[in-house]
Amino acid sequence: MLCCCVNSGRYKKYAELDAKLERKMVESRRYYPGHRTLKSIDSVIMKFPKLREGLRNIRSVFESYDKDGNETIDMVELKKCLEELKLMSLSEEEVNGLYGWCDVDGSKGIQLNEFIVLLCLIYLLAKPYSESSEESREMGPKLVESIFDPIVEVFLFLDKDGKGKVKKSDVTKTLNNEGYPLERSPKHVTNMRFEEMDWGRKGKVGFREFLFAFMSWVGLDDADDYMSS
Repeated sequence: MLCCCVNSGRYKKYAELDAKLERKMVESRRYYPGHRTLKSIDSVIMKFPKLREGLRNIRSVFESYDKDGNETIDMVELKKCLEELKLMSLSEEEVNGLYGWCDVDGSKGIQLNEFIVLLCLIYLLAKPYSESSEESREMGPKLVESIFDPIVEVFLFLDKDGKGKVKKSDVTKTLNNEGYPLERSPKHVTNMRFEEMDWGRKGKVGFREFLFAFMSWVGLDDADDYMSS
């Protein structure tokens, strides 16, 4: 019975994080005008080389804080990382919740791909939005901002109705834009791209799931890029 209660509590906490992130993505549309400059999937793919370079920089951050060299980041290492990156504005409880939410394989340690997602979510959820952007400019290093802001813009570009979730119809519309006939994708490719994001087969995808899939599309190394293949 205790196990059921613990699992239920964890599910509720993660559902709350998902809802909070969804609201954040809706709010982000006002503060990320760059998503309006993206017109087709090709305009997204053109960003891959710069994004790949940014992800490599995050990999260097991961390696520098993985003090015991076990290819995972524990809570002690994470807290030191966040303090030095000036990303500690979330409460310890919130960081712990995000840590568990991003530990998708349940290994009790954050691996590289999970670390990238975790760092992005902490940056995004902690980032203040206001008409005066002075506080926002002080939030976190330019390194983190320059890498994650363009990825947020890609998500906003895909989220056609602006409700904080990407639906299959959004991906279909993007990959088969009638205004760009030479970029249209076969149906099986469209289905595959969405299924890579839609882990729970719910028909809509939040930013966390999108980010895990998007990283695999961009790749950390030149040979990893398969989105355009």
